Amino acid sequence: KMDDDDIPQLSSHTLAALQEFYLEQQQREGMKTSQGFNQYSIGAIEEDWQLSQFWYSDETASCLANEAVVAAGKGGRIACVSAPSVYQKLKEQDGKDFSVCILEYDRRFSVYGEEFIFYDYNHPLNLPENLLPHSFDIVIADPPYLSEECLQKTAETIKYLTKGKILLCTGAIMEEQAAKHLGVKICRFIPKHSRNLANEFRCYVNYASGLD
Repeated sequence: KMDDDDIPQLSSHTLAALQEFYLEQQQREGMKTSQGFNQYSIGAIEEDWQLSQFWYSDETASCLANEAVVAAGKGGRIACVSAPSVYQKLKEQDGKDFSVCILEYDRRFSVYGEEFIFYDYNHPLNLPENLLPHSFDIVIADPPYLSEECLQKTAETIKYLTKGKILLCTGAIMEEQAAKHLGVKICRFIPKHSRNLANEFRCYVNYASGLD
């Protein structure tokens, strides 16, 4: 029979920290289920770092969403490829004259219904048949990894989807590859993330944008 002394005890400090953590988590979940919750707001779905997810700051997401709306034009179609925080900002502008799709690996985003398209950059053209080639006025993409392979494959998807306009967000170190694979040039606008990333991030476009 084990003595009570043999059972490992958490220090009271650790215990308090744990309780606080669970309480915060409950409060967050509680906020989500309370009436005022907007399922499209940033943070409605928590970042999953194992999927290399990093949400933009609210300001950056708004700026990119507004740019997409202007670039897409009246009745325009916007595709967000691995850029869910921009998608969420676009959905906040509900009722505006544009439509949007989200192509995303994280199946939690399937809560968005028909606008969600499961997307794995390793299979860049494995897309539903109803997603017609060159059917989007602008494609916003943020490849999940800073590697040429990831950019090259994501680029295939972007080129398939877009009528022409591309807005790419990726590391500053990818400038040459971005030009090579997508013909995009760096903008003045510096995207920020809700948590600071070690890598310098930049935006790239292939049209006259409002980001300069």
